Amino acid sequence: MAQVKIFADSTSDLPASWIDEYGIGIIPLYVVFNDKTYRDGIDITPVGIYERVAAAGNLPKTTAPSPKDFMDAFAPYVEQGQDIVYISISSSLSSTYQNALIAAGEFPEGRIHVVDSLNLCSGIGLLVMKAVRAAQQGQSGPEIVALLERSRTLVNTEFVIDTLEYLYKGGRCSGMQNFIGSLLQIRPVLRVVDGSIIPAYKVRGRKEKAVQQMLDNALAKKEQMDDDLIIVAHTLAEEEARRLAAILREQTPVREVAIAEAGCVISSHCGPHTVAIMYMHKGSEDRIG
Repeated sequence: MAQVKIFADSTSDLPASWIDEYGIGIIPLYVVFNDKTYRDGIDITPVGIYERVAAAGNLPKTTAPSPKDFMDAFAPYVEQGQDIVYISISSSLSSTYQNALIAAGEFPEGRIHVVDSLNLCSGIGLLVMKAVRAAQQGQSGPEIVALLERSRTLVNTEFVIDTLEYLYKGGRCSGMQNFIGSLLQIRPVLRVVDGSIIPAYKVRGRKEKAVQQMLDNALAKKEQMDDDLIIVAHTLAEEEARRLAAILREQTPVREVAIAEAGCVISSHCGPHTVAIMYMHKGSEDRIG
């Protein structure tokens, strides 16, 4: 049976230590400012995004890797005799999934398996770690795909947005909503549902109130959580992320609570000081370790 190499894209926002330790392949998306194109996480970081937005007043565009990008990344491993499972950002949010399918079609049938995560950010990361552990245990590409397809709808993701400004600049709320929201200190909370980002609810007042509501929502479901992994993701909010992680470690039965810094794609859409809690519900006998 061929060894399976796990790939994801840069929107999975995996900690660098995990990428190195588990040999995870990462395909970067692109960030475009005016006429300049940068590889997400390689040529530009979230801090660079914020600096350019502050200077220019407008957000960058993000674009998918091309089929050739995928082919170039996959080919060396296929030539070495490995099969590949690639876990993509939700197909509802990007053409990345479709481009990966095009690339997979250029290789012998059954060598490249492309999975739509129906998620983004560290919600993808949860699935990647499921796949990594399964590959370590010797599962085949089709077996890992089946595991991921059972698991992807069990991911729970909530984001607290610190400001409406980036949603406004990105065309996701109107100028009036931005004005009133800022005036009334409205903190939007977003969820990922069926592969799409939706507004879940709004909390009026200090950001800490919205973050506490998100934490309370997670703790209310602690008995329903898959007990492998929780990821707290953030954009320039490390102290807050560490506080949340400490509480989740203390008050849930989950074996590992990790912190991840969200990359350029989430930073472009949500802005600085965003925090998120991501975990999986029970519902499968499969574990990642």
